[in-house]
Amino acid sequence: MASVATVSKAPSVVCALRTSVARPAASGAVAAPLKASQVAAFAPQRAMAARRARSTVAVQASANGSGLPIDLRGKKAFIAGVADDQGFGWAIAKCLAEAGAEISLGVWVPALNIFETSFNRGKFDESRRLSNGKLMEFANIYPMDAVFDTLDDVPQDVRENKRYAGNEGWTVSECAAKARGVAKDVGKIDILVHSLANGPEVQKPLLETSRRGYLAALSASSYSYVSMVQRFGPLMNPGGAAISLTYVAADRVIPGYGGGMSSAKAALESDTRVLAYEAGRKYQVRVNAISAGPLGSRAAKAIGFIDDMIRYSYENAPIQKELAATEVGSVATFLCSPLASAVTGQVVYVDNGLSVMGLAGDSKTLDRTAA
Repeated sequence: MASVATVSKAPSVVCALRTSVARPAASGAVAAPLKASQVAAFAPQRAMAARRARSTVAVQASANGSGLPIDLRGKKAFIAGVADDQGFGWAIAKCLAEAGAEISLGVWVPALNIFETSFNRGKFDESRRLSNGKLMEFANIYPMDAVFDTLDDVPQDVRENKRYAGNEGWTVSECAAKARGVAKDVGKIDILVHSLANGPEVQKPLLETSRRGYLAALSASSYSYVSMVQRFGPLMNPGGAAISLTYVAADRVIPGYGGGMSSAKAALESDTRVLAYEAGRKYQVRVNAISAGPLGSRAAKAIGFIDDMIRYSYENAPIQKELAATEVGSVATFLCSPLASAVTGQVVYVDNGLSVMGLAGDSKTLDRTAA
């Protein structure tokens, strides 16, 4: 499938940010060289004062204008890990599309057939609808399994698996090669999104997790991000951005979130910081992660207690409401926009504030009436 996205003339992110994307008219005038008197205004003794003055003017101009713009028209995003219209990956895609970005997807190979069938039959149409009434389109939909870097890494039993039959070029390097071919025709990638994770033994406590299950969790959930930045980094425009999705279990104990998944998320966050330095210096690309609160997506159901976590979050977070996937999508859009041009190597929590809490307010031990 290779549908070209249709973008309105004035797209806007309407999920949670409610920002306008009307781009200010650019001036065609070329600045003349500064005169000596003008240069003196920026001498060391006046540097800070001059900077403060310019900052004040900028703030006033924004306050009097139409708002800070998130305009991603002309930008191209590749999102790995979208398998339906329920999770964070879909929400990020939709918010980026609202801002005008062109979206390409990497869909897990075993889920590709169901995804494309649902897409073509219109089952996603309501979820695809943008604020301008049009439907979100995808420039490309690639089969992808980010556990494998090259075809040589794929074991024979996977190659012969019927769920992979009929699909080619789905390893990370092969997907990057496809994107490289597209880049020659329509331009490089600006946004890279890693929205995937898997732990085959996620329901097992760490003490019962096998070496194979532990390493599988790290391979699918954290190293896959490293692999993607390795291979897509050279295809990205300077000033581009990469983001991944992590979870508070990276640095807090979440009983029941096992199978090495907490370790995988800790590795993902550490790798985010290192990649921010290395990819920043090598490709001039920013690298961040979003630590999202619990969401009742189909993928999260595999954990087995996601509904309990949603209730726990509602009862104990500073903001008492269920997290919406679009709230994560809106923050992702900000992180991928020029507004976040100085933000890199960060883990941004989007969880209604649950991560700051040190005491569960609904704990039975705090109920004095039961004593």
